[in-house]
Amino acid sequence: MKADKYRIDGTKKCHLEELPTDSSRDGVTKAEILEKFEKNLAEMSELQNRFYACKKEGVILVLQALDAAGKDSLIRHAVSGMNPQGVRVTCFKRPSEEELAHDYLWRVNKALPARGEIAVFNRSYYEDVITAKVLHLKDTYQMSERILSQSEEDFIDRRIRQVRNYEQYLYENSYRVVKVFLHVSKDEQRERFLERIDREDKNWKFESGDLDTREKFDEYMKTFDEVISKTASKEAPWYAIPADDKWYTRYLLTEILLNVMRETKPSYPEMPAQEKEKLMQCKTTLLSEKGISPDLVEKEEATKISGTGKPDPAKYIDLNKNGRNDYTEDGCPKTPAKTAKQKKKDKKHRKDKKDRKGKDAAGGYEKIADID
Repeated sequence: MKADKYRIDGTKKCHLEELPTDSSRDGVTKAEILEKFEKNLAEMSELQNRFYACKKEGVILVLQALDAAGKDSLIRHAVSGMNPQGVRVTCFKRPSEEELAHDYLWRVNKALPARGEIAVFNRSYYEDVITAKVLHLKDTYQMSERILSQSEEDFIDRRIRQVRNYEQYLYENSYRVVKVFLHVSKDEQRERFLERIDREDKNWKFESGDLDTREKFDEYMKTFDEVISKTASKEAPWYAIPADDKWYTRYLLTEILLNVMRETKPSYPEMPAQEKEKLMQCKTTLLSEKGISPDLVEKEEATKISGTGKPDPAKYIDLNKNGRNDYTEDGCPKTPAKTAKQKKKDKKHRKDKKDRKGKDAAGGYEKIADID
């Protein structure tokens, strides 16, 4: 998996300045990646069906990035092949007054998925660590003196510890947390900002305050380095993937999602024997609508429906016909065989028809319309 080279799991520190922001280092072509991307979407769809039916684990995908890194379009494309019933996307914007009146994980807990579901966090509780540090927000919180009296460094370190413990808690309660940082270059961010200004359909995405954040680009990157290094673990790894080439970013994210879903080893639940008996009864009722005898179904002991949704003809053997298969692929009785007399008559008709055509070609008589 090409995304493995961007994985940070606590065994090494994160150094974003050493990681690429585009696809050039990986020696790939866009056509090749787009083809693999489509295959990944198909596999993700099949895996998600089993994951949703299994309901033993939940997946939480955390997306973090600076502005204009492409989080929204990434979510739209990378989960396009999944059943929306099993995917929940939550965008964590600037906290409301109600949210600020609670602990910073309060709004996150409300967005946790049920087991069998996949939650995508567009930004997350990491904003309360990263942004709180870069913008020095500690003293703006309504908290007691025993909390605010500590140094800013201690305040952030405690939050980092809390985040690590929270993710470990989730893992120990059958959730998989995977965190992705979209690594966009400063030059590419500038071009995307310009595009948002130039295109009317993208004006709404740009805010003048985005430039204030851009001025602190290097400080944000340094803080991400520190926080990623301190919160990466085997159970909740980070991936710092290149984000300048959106087509490559989308492919890498599907690789990451496929990997985490495969690790859960999802399978369709085994039905109890009593429920299987009810299924057989329902099946007999439905097959009887196709003209299949309930007695035949019972004798064949659970004739099986094939992958095409049609009954398997090999299972429909009329036991009163000496084992001969007298049923079509749809499980319906075949048309009775023709008698020897009828076969002889048909053969004579075909010969006469052939003779007429031969004489017509030789000019023996005028061509007449064939009547079958």
